[in-house]
Amino acid sequence: MAELPGKYDNVHVALHWLTAALIVFMLVMGHFSLAATPNAEAGKILALRGHMILGSVALVLTLGRLYWKVKHAGPAYASTGSALMDRLGISVQHSLYLMVVIVAGSGLGLALLTGLPGIVFGGGGALPESFAELTPRIVHGIATKILAALIVLHGGGVLFHQFVLKDHLFSRMWFGKS
Repeated sequence: MAELPGKYDNVHVALHWLTAALIVFMLVMGHFSLAATPNAEAGKILALRGHMILGSVALVLTLGRLYWKVKHAGPAYASTGSALMDRLGISVQHSLYLMVVIVAGSGLGLALLTGLPGIVFGGGGALPESFAELTPRIVHGIATKILAALIVLHGGGVLFHQFVLKDHLFSRMWFGKS
């Protein structure tokens, strides 16, 4: 059996950081820009266009990262020494992928239900008065909050490894040779 690398390869690292930055930006944009802008306001269509494009890119990057992870070996799991914390860490990592897919899927569902592609990219029609009561929007809102909480947990786990356990975990997900 081949020995596992000591760190993730540069493609995986690039996919991780691009996806992470994009998702955090999207969460902030959605919360502070889109949610705060009434659908009747002219700038809403431009904001939705950007959000839809970037959301699609985030989904493609996430799926690409999953594919890369399956096809290319990464380092062994970095144990905390606690079975409970290790299970939590693994659950958080898997849940991050799942929630990105749920957030993107609910966003796509909302777009298709309300005809957003034609309105936002085709210039035809007006936005609905509100998205608030639509099921895909409700799912999207809940899922983004869960995703944000998972990101905080993931970041907390990284900081715990880096500064409490002092196991240099961060270097595993940074550029350089294995």
